[in-house]
Amino acid sequence: MINSKRKGNHFEAEMAFRLREIFPDARTSRFMGRLWDDRCGVDIVGTPGWHFQCKAVERLAPGYHEILSAMPKNGNVNAILHKRNNRGIVVVLDFNEFLKLLKQWSNYRKRRNN
Repeated sequence: MINSKRKGNHFEAEMAFRLREIFPDARTSRFMGRLWDDRCGVDIVGTPGWHFQCKAVERLAPGYHEILSAMPKNGNVNAILHKRNNRGIVVVLDFNEFLKLLKQWSNYRKRRNN
């Protein structure tokens, strides 16, 4: 059985690796020595416009709302990457942020189709 700290660190590293497809400079805040970001709830750095908090736990406490409200409010999209055993990974973000992303995507599609 893997202890929870190692499990969390491994999940952060895996998410940073997978996000490099879009953000080539994505790294864990621990790897980059970004203690301030880590304390603010930012686990992945090098992702311009985004803050990612990683959670690899079965029972999330505090909950999504509390985690998102504690993350930096600086114009970046705050997202939680949450993994449960044998359940996959989900992404959680504020609904207003989600709508903003959908509008950007919709505008992109309209410009591309014209």
